[in-house]
Amino acid sequence: MNISVTDKAVNWFEKELMLEKGDAIRFFGKTYGNTEVHEGFSVGMSVDQPEDSVLGQTEVNGVTYFTNEHDHWFFSGYDLEVDYDEEKEEPIYRFHETE
Repeated sequence: MNISVTDKAVNWFEKELMLEKGDAIRFFGKTYGNTEVHEGFSVGMSVDQPEDSVLGQTEVNGVTYFTNEHDHWFFSGYDLEVDYDEEKEEPIYRFHETE
């Protein structure tokens, strides 16, 4: 699984969460809401550190963005693109099928 984070999203995370080098953001599946590929579930995020069971990760400006194996059920078959919605002033998550 690949994770990509756009520059606009990186700026939002760094500003809103006051992230510094060495910090990490975990993405996970949570109940309630919808994504373009999941009904009744949405993407949650938290400031956390990767464990041994990382499913996918990327690093930007010294900050790690990741998912772990516990959320394989949610991300299986997809790459995650994290972008920023300027109208809602919050991150937006897009799923791309893996080949």
